[in-house]
Amino acid sequence: MRFDILTIFPEFFQSPFAHGIVAKAVEAKLIDIQIHDLRQWTSDRHRTVDDRPFGGGEGMLLKPQPIFEAVESIKPVRTVLLSAQGKRFDQATARRLAEYPQLLLICGRYEGVDERVADHLADEELSVGDFVLSGGELAAAMMVDCIARLIPGVLGNQDSTIHESFSEPRLLDCPQYTRPADFRGWKVPDVLIGGNHEEIRRWRERAAREKTARNRPDLLQ
Repeated sequence: MRFDILTIFPEFFQSPFAHGIVAKAVEAKLIDIQIHDLRQWTSDRHRTVDDRPFGGGEGMLLKPQPIFEAVESIKPVRTVLLSAQGKRFDQATARRLAEYPQLLLICGRYEGVDERVADHLADEELSVGDFVLSGGELAAAMMVDCIARLIPGVLGNQDSTIHESFSEPRLLDCPQYTRPADFRGWKVPDVLIGGNHEEIRRWRERAAREKTARNRPDLLQ
């Protein structure tokens, strides 16, 4: 799968994609990541990508012209605009997007992006949460990491994605423990070291539901 990222800060991605699973997936040629500097598609000597919003208001907006020309040049299979106004990105969305051979992520900045990008260029508009970031770069890095690990071969054991938080059914992952079995008086539940796999399965299912009810009751509605 190929990821294209359109940004005014291409150097941002040097570190996030240089480590861990994403870096290994790139090295193994399971995914390809191309970073594009939006300023390459500007037409003035100052390489201007933003301007003031019509009607007044604080801040600046990314102009439509360089974004349209960039996307038309890259010719992606699927284009996603990252913004605080988008639909919430979740695990189900990640699984859907992982089915595409190519994905272009447009990183918003400043006070946002000219609405004509959302209306007439992007296939969808997504947000990583109900909060505001300084720009879409961090959101893009999160989405690439989330989607990439769903690509066959990226994880050593692909079954691990089935039992994670937010997979089906929509529960948080169950509590996990490792050695030592007794740490400062806090002991691992006996069922996990008893060797009965059916009892462990039932305990994990119950514990996952209890943790979801405690931390994310909205998932159980």
